[in-house]
Parts: sequence; C-alpha cells; structure tokens
Amino acid sequence: MLALRIDYKLNDRFDLGLFLPAILLTIFGLAAIYSATINNLNASGNFTKQLFWGIGSIIVFFIAYSVPTNTFRLVTIPSYLLSLLLLTAVLLIGRRVSGAKSWLDLGMMGFQPSEFAKIGTVLALASFLSRKNTDIDNFRDILFALAIGLIPVALILLEPDTGTSFIFLGFILTMIFWKGISLFGLFVVLSPGIVAVSSLFGMYYFIGSLIIVAAALIFFRKDIFFSGSIFALNLAAGFFTDYVFKALSPHQQKRIHSFIDPSADPLGAGYNAIQAQVAVGSGGIWGKGFLNGNQTQLQFIPEQWTDFIFCVIGEEFGFIGGIVVLSLFLILFVRILRLITSAKDEFLSLTLTGIFSIYFFHFLINVGMVVGIMPVVGIPLPFVSYGGSSLLANMIMLGIVANVYRTRKNYT
Repeated sequence: MLALRIDYKLNDRFDLGLFLPAILLTIFGLAAIYSATINNLNASGNFTKQLFWGIGSIIVFFIAYSVPTNTFRLVTIPSYLLSLLLLTAVLLIGRRVSGAKSWLDLGMMGFQPSEFAKIGTVLALASFLSRKNTDIDNFRDILFALAIGLIPVALILLEPDTGTSFIFLGFILTMIFWKGISLFGLFVVLSPGIVAVSSLFGMYYFIGSLIIVAAALIFFRKDIFFSGSIFALNLAAGFFTDYVFKALSPHQQKRIHSFIDPSADPLGAGYNAIQAQVAVGSGGIWGKGFLNGNQTQLQFIPEQWTDFIFCVIGEEFGFIGGIVVLSLFLILFVRILRLITSAKDEFLSLTLTGIFSIYFFHFLINVGMVVGIMPVVGIPLPFVSYGGSSLLANMIMLGIVANVYRTRKNYT
C-alpha cells in the first residue's frame, strides 16, 4: 500500500510519459551520433560532447521543473530582451559556421543564441496574447503580436539562418491561432506567406495566388479601402520575397532550387536530399545493423550527425527503428497537447502551445527533408541531433511543460 501511495504521488507530480520519451530519444541520438562519427577523425569527439551536454540538459530540466510556475511569467520581458541582445551580439562578434554567423563563444564552449531566443520569444508572445485587453482580431494587436515574433526573426535572417526562421514563423502563427483569431484574421496573417512561397515557384503561381487572395477578399466583404490594403500587402510580399531570395547566399538559393527539383543538381545542392532518401530506403524493415550502414560509415552525407541524423536511424535500425522514434515523438506530442487543452491559465496554455509548435515543426521539417517532402534548411531533430545548444534548449522547454504538469491543479 505504501509503495502504491508513493507511486501515485510520483505520477501525480511528475509525468513519466513526458520525460521518458525525451530520454529515450536522446539515447537514440547518442547511438546514432556514435555510429555517424566513429570513422570521422574530425568529429570523433562529438559523441563525448553530446553525452556531456545530455547530462547537463537533465540538470537544467529539473531546475526548470522545480522553480515556482509563476517564475515563467515574471521573466518574460527580461528573457525576451536578453534574447534580442544575444541575437544582436552574435551579428557583431559571433563565429561563422557553415555560412551562418550564428555562434557565440564562451571560452572553450560555444552556443547558438537563436536556440534560447525561441524560449524568450514564446514567453513574451504568450504574455502579450494573454493580457485581458488584447483583442487578436484587432489589426493593431495582430501587428504588435507579429512584431514581437518578427524582430528576432529579422535578426536571425541576418545571420543568415533560414531554417530557424521557419521555426519561429511556425510557432508565432500557431500561438496566434490558439489565441482564437477569426477566420478573416487568420487569412490576413497567413495569406502574405502563402503568396510569398508561391512566388518562388514562378510567375504563374504568383498570379494564381493573388487571384485566390482577391476572391477571398470579395468573400469576406470588407470595405474597399481595407481590402485594397490587404491585397497590396500580399502583392508586396511576393515582390519582397524575390528581393530576399536574391539577397540570400548562393548555397541557400541552391537549397531552395534543389527542393523544387532535387534532380536538377544531383551532385550539388540536391546531393544531400537524394543520398538521405537512399540511406533511409536501404535500411529495409529491420535495418543493416548498428555500425553497419554503408551510407553512414562511408560518410556519403556530410555531417550526418546533425540535420540528417534520422538517415542513420533509418539505415541502421530500419523501418522498425524509424517507427519507434516516430512513436516516441507522438507520445510526447500527445502528452503536451493534453496538458494544453486542460490548462485554464491562458498564459500557460499559450506557452505550452509555443513549445509544442517548436517541437512539432522541428520534427516535421527535419523528417520531411530526409524523406524529400521538405526543403533542406538545416533543422535539427529535437533530442536526437548533435548539438549542445539545441539539447539544452529542448530540455529547458520540456522542464517548463513538466513544471506546469506538477502544478496543473492550481491552474486547471
């Protein structure tokens, strides 16, 4: 009886269904990193580094889990301002890695401010959206909410880090949607992005998207001045995208072209995408076995332990290994969603929504680019890919979720 009572109290305050999937994903990641780096002299120490960061990330998880829940509300403005400061600092004194000036060095260690800026931006946006006088269908409040999210996005694009910018846009829009924006408000927020993306595929797609926007504005029957302003905004988004595309570095332009048609440059920009699909497909049902993947051990994909870590799992652990990893993510997502829907405190609900969105869009884009349905934009797989900053940030966010679970009876 005493054991049952202790077990009940543990489950009541600590969600093992949330913590264990993250730990198992981290273990999967360590195994894949070891396999991908064992024959690479330049990356042979990455497994040890990731193991060190893994231990550190568990410590920060329990710190975030243990602090008073109201702490997250109190640190919204300081954490957001610190995020902007660090994102500005990295542009001035940061270290350039893989074409992006995205790393700050602290002695022998380095970190990516953009990883921790996700947390600060989520908290700041949740704080604004949860204010009593915020009306998300008010055009001014929509613009203010977008500004909170887009200021760090602008700084990240200057690095340039297109992949991380996509994650920011994803959780910003999701949080605004969860706030309860109307259908027209959602149209105003989403339509410029849709027009911008369509313009990348050519003039006919661009014109077609503008025709759809015009038809939608007629359907919503707003006054002609307001409708004209929205149409002009969408038109500008298309032309601005062309300007931004030309301002991107050549390797980023090639990545976009390779997504549209990977076979156009199979030995260049489309190489990673094609080799990733070969690696995953060659794994079969059970995989080739740990340390026995040809694509992995012969290093067909450069730095496979980072953004293409799922290739290692797919090749060496096969379809079964891939399904296990996907199932662990599914369990994690379901646990967070259940907590989101039960939380009555709007700030906490929006914060959890932002965290869920960060995990989900990382997962969607990373796995999607490995199987060829998403562009190759340099997005790590949460808990699995190599990277200390990413693992620490993910564990801090998981600690926030676990913290809300611990005190859920006070806020539900």
